[in-house]
Amino acid sequence: MRRTLNVIRLQLINRQTFVWVPLIILVSATVLSVLIYAMIPGDGPKYGGGGQAPLWYFFAIGISAMTLTFPFSQAMSITRRDFFVGTMLTAILGSAFLAALFLLGGGIEVATNGYGVNGYVFYLPWLWEAGPLGAFVVYFTLALFLFVFGFTGATIYKSWGPTVVTIVGVGLSLVLVGLVFLVTRLELWVQVGLAIGDLGALGLALWGLAAVVVLGAVSFLAFRRATP
Repeated sequence: MRRTLNVIRLQLINRQTFVWVPLIILVSATVLSVLIYAMIPGDGPKYGGGGQAPLWYFFAIGISAMTLTFPFSQAMSITRRDFFVGTMLTAILGSAFLAALFLLGGGIEVATNGYGVNGYVFYLPWLWEAGPLGAFVVYFTLALFLFVFGFTGATIYKSWGPTVVTIVGVGLSLVLVGLVFLVTRLELWVQVGLAIGDLGALGLALWGLAAVVVLGAVSFLAFRRATP
């Protein structure tokens, strides 16, 4: 446990990565969104996707956690298992921190009637339909999934090189296109839409956590072959 905590400290040595940069992105995206909302005529509610910016940043953090911090950890004689577990715990803590900020932002938007312009960055009705706890799970899952996705891609790169990463990327794209083709040919988009509506944002987030577990298992298996 002590070695794992040391990995968490190692990942958080540069607090800009997990704290200050996400905060800067979050505040900047909010300010820009509010300015745009203020220029839109009409009194109806205005929704935007500016809040996605810090979530996508977690994809870059996942990559850097593997490509930049892992070689340094090997120079400090940290075992691969301790590094992997400590890094995943750091990702969980960072995702929970970001999700809490999103909840705070949503509360501010509700209290201020969308910053006085009826504009919303964090309080998106479909994501909040299960309440604050449900919204927290949604935002937490999105951040954690993007982190693990980036970490897994970087691990595959470190283990087998750019060729395998390219093959995996093309393969995933073909699978996605194949699923879209199949649903289109079978005219199942109505059923898919109804299924997504029945699951809701919280249900999709829970499936997202299952995907995180699968990605984590893949990255752990590949991690044993990774070179610093």
